[in-house]
Amino acid sequence: MNVFRSKDLKQRLALKHSWRNLLNWLKGFIFGDRNPLMGEVHDVSLNDLEVDMPSGINLQSSGSQTATLISEKIYVIGGSDEGIFSESVRIFHKSTGEWVVPIVLGTKHVISKAHSSVLLNKERILVLERDAPTDDSIWFLEVDTPYVKEQRKKLGKEVVAWSKGLRGDSPVPIVISGPSGVGKGTLISKLMKEFPSTFGFSVSHTTRSPRCNEKNGVHYHFTDRSIMEKDIRDGKFLESASVHGNLYGTSIEAVEAVTDAGKRCILDIDVQGVRSVRASSLEAIFIFICPPSFEELEKRLRDRGTETEEQIQKRLRNARAELEQGRSSNLFDHILVNDDLEMCYANLKSILGLDMENGEARQHCTKSIVLPKGHLVLEMDQKVLIHGGTTEQGKPSNILYVLDASSLKGGAPGRTKGLNIYAIDSVEGGMGLNNL
Repeated sequence: MNVFRSKDLKQRLALKHSWRNLLNWLKGFIFGDRNPLMGEVHDVSLNDLEVDMPSGINLQSSGSQTATLISEKIYVIGGSDEGIFSESVRIFHKSTGEWVVPIVLGTKHVISKAHSSVLLNKERILVLERDAPTDDSIWFLEVDTPYVKEQRKKLGKEVVAWSKGLRGDSPVPIVISGPSGVGKGTLISKLMKEFPSTFGFSVSHTTRSPRCNEKNGVHYHFTDRSIMEKDIRDGKFLESASVHGNLYGTSIEAVEAVTDAGKRCILDIDVQGVRSVRASSLEAIFIFICPPSFEELEKRLRDRGTETEEQIQKRLRNARAELEQGRSSNLFDHILVNDDLEMCYANLKSILGLDMENGEARQHCTKSIVLPKGHLVLEMDQKVLIHGGTTEQGKPSNILYVLDASSLKGGAPGRTKGLNIYAIDSVEGGMGLNNL
């Protein structure tokens, strides 16, 4: 974890403000009509946004909407109807004077009534929900990240994407791939049985019919082809592929469900899916499992007794192609030969760095804080300053939070990780810095 010390923040602000004057500067930023670093702050109507503002300014109306100007586009977040807020993102093109409602991808997010926003790197807008725990209050609206650019080109329309912000770095998921019959399922089952509170399995979707003893939501999410095709078009899947005449895929929701439960996600996908995941923003360890020989693989497939001869031949044809790609391409970080199951399993645990003495991997925990009502945000070189609003007596608070966004990882269609939050206890006093 990066440690952001008070002397670092001093250096950031030294060109314009001393520590003794920082509180007065913040008071002027909050109650005054001019922001010394970003230019004028205007209270404008979002129905009349032809104002000449520098790129990066965040505007806020009385309706608790926020508007961020990036070049010739103004991104308006939030919307209300008699106090009821819903997922709402609109784009105003200054050059044409037209409003556009973009396609919204990524994690579904409902805008709260009170939120603040600030631009980061002209790629994403940090959205902070007010009076909410940090575990639920930090979101990113991606407006020009590689994922959004790809989807915009693919769909030919304006696209934005939501991603939930996570503090710290959670363990990266594990992607395990290999041909049918190689023993992937057995290895995953052994891993989850030995470390039940450390790992969680990402349950894939498929359009094929369930086999005997397979349960929906446990072995697969069995769904109709038309429904899955629509969800794929709507950007709800991290990867998908047609295998043996049926659709298979990993939904974003399935991966996030494991992460949200505090576990390390395991994905069992084919080589086609690995290519898609490699091209996505998901950071993962990619492991390929192969048989000792092609003859042994055929024997294992026949011994299962779950497929017809026609299905076996189709799987064998696909297996040849998968083995060639898995061994020769740069898709995988590790290749394991499943000759002896126990030896292969031991090698898998070694790759994952599991502590054999303590068993369960240690979980990284972070203390949750609540961002106060009425806070105001300002971005300075990937360090977002969050003013602590007012005290119960209505006086300005001395507390200043610093959100370090300099080490962000991931993003839509998954989570955005790597955030660190620190509190400065007193702006006028000793500037004590606490790592929360």
